[in-house]
Amino acid sequence: MIRTYQELMALPTFDERLEYLFLNGQPGSATFGSHRHLNQTLYHSYEWQKFRREIVVRDQGCDLAHPGYPINKGLYIHHLNPITIENILNRDLCVFDPNNVVCVSFDTHQMIHYGNMDLVKSRRPADRTPNDTIPWR
Repeated sequence: MIRTYQELMALPTFDERLEYLFLNGQPGSATFGSHRHLNQTLYHSYEWQKFRREIVVRDQGCDLAHPGYPINKGLYIHHLNPITIENILNRDLCVFDPNNVVCVSFDTHQMIHYGNMDLVKSRRPADRTPNDTIPWR
């Protein structure tokens, strides 16, 4: 399944966007392992820093680019479709494709990669009722 920013933006709720990106607790099989320095070199490059700023502005610093979910700290740029060592070495278009990335918070990033939908559902606020904060009524 190829995910796109355009498809993500068509989903109206935060939960729908999260579910669209969700990996069901199974991160991609290809990891950077002993080549972790490659993605770190990428993320510290001028080219990436410029690209990152453009994405933050585009998404207005909001989690999953959803208005009302501002990220106050720990902002990540998440690739919708995982990138590989070869993508980085070749500077493939998918690495710097705005249609392949979105702003996410640390918690959302962890949820996408390692969480499960039960945790997402438990994070939702409870339904409110009149006087529910006044226990003597």
